[in-house]
Amino acid sequence: MKFLNLHKWNLTPAEAIKVQAFISKRVKLKKIQLEKVKIVAGVDVSVKEGFSKASIVALSFPSLRVVEITTHKMKTVFPYIPGLLSFREGPVILECVKRIKNVPDVFIFDGQGLAHPRKAGLACHLGVFLGVPSVGCAKSRLYGTFTPPGRKKGSYSDLKDGSGEIIGSVLRTRDNTKPLFVSPGHLIDIPSARKIVLLLSPKYRLPEPIRAAHKAASLSS
Repeated sequence: MKFLNLHKWNLTPAEAIKVQAFISKRVKLKKIQLEKVKIVAGVDVSVKEGFSKASIVALSFPSLRVVEITTHKMKTVFPYIPGLLSFREGPVILECVKRIKNVPDVFIFDGQGLAHPRKAGLACHLGVFLGVPSVGCAKSRLYGTFTPPGRKKGSYSDLKDGSGEIIGSVLRTRDNTKPLFVSPGHLIDIPSARKIVLLLSPKYRLPEPIRAAHKAASLSS
């Protein structure tokens, strides 16, 4: 799969923040037609002993059968800094993307999208590179305020930034479990992102593409 190369990755944290301003200006939100979605890919990265392993698992939609598993492992070159995750995980994910044969209609990233201090989370950043609808689906809040959603599956509340703008959803994907923090990355809007994550979570808290990607990225090989 081909993608844009918009900047270099060998950056200082200060330079990375400037790049995020560049990326955020290119993010576009739009409603997608879910009936046209045929393949959804989950993306996850594990880091161990100085190396990062990315996994992209493509599933058919809505049947959620595994279509393709792609992995890549390389040395980790950027430190862990909250808000700059895409610079730590982006290079290994993009190397993994190069190997994809079945181009996904939507990418689901284990991380943030618009719900980011500079509106440039992992799903925004790589969504702009890929030019494909992308969603950030995180297990915890990085940025924004919210009131807890209801306890039933499908309940949600708005995640808002400091000015009161809605930047994502706090979504309950299973009864009486902790909610997920879902925000659009690129070429998808907030309601569409929320809806597709819920459809991808028929049994468990985490959506199936993320669960599959996490399992593949966690393998020792």
